[in-house]
Amino acid sequence: MGMSVMRVEVVSNEEHIYSGEASFVVVPTVSGELGIYPRHEPIMSLVRPGALRLTVPDSNEEVLVAVSGGILEVQPDKVMVLADIAVRSTELDTARAEEAKRAAQERLAHAKQSNDDEAQAKAHAALAVAIAELKTLDYLRIHKD
Repeated sequence: MGMSVMRVEVVSNEEHIYSGEASFVVVPTVSGELGIYPRHEPIMSLVRPGALRLTVPDSNEEVLVAVSGGILEVQPDKVMVLADIAVRSTELDTARAEEAKRAAQERLAHAKQSNDDEAQAKAHAALAVAIAELKTLDYLRIHKD
């Protein structure tokens, strides 16, 4: 592995969503989008719903993953994302994501009215996934050649 490449692991529920090399990674964190190049100083951050983008070495290919939240850990030669839920962009569907977002918003409203904390937490999680998917699809739409 040269100076210009780092190892990237995106893991969700023990499932590897992406495992490989990248020359650049953009992670949606709670403090904004974070661009990470190899030899980045070590940091940890919370991930917020959005599009995680990986640039594959020796190609201009970009891999997109919708992440609903989680934890980012950066080492100089490795980036680890422990995502709550992660979906590769190739598996995304706009209509389904829009529908999921609407359904989650309705469930959230009902849960708030009935003061059901558990239902609220579940609805929030579902909403985060839908938002992440829609942000990723937006990014794809804007950057399609």
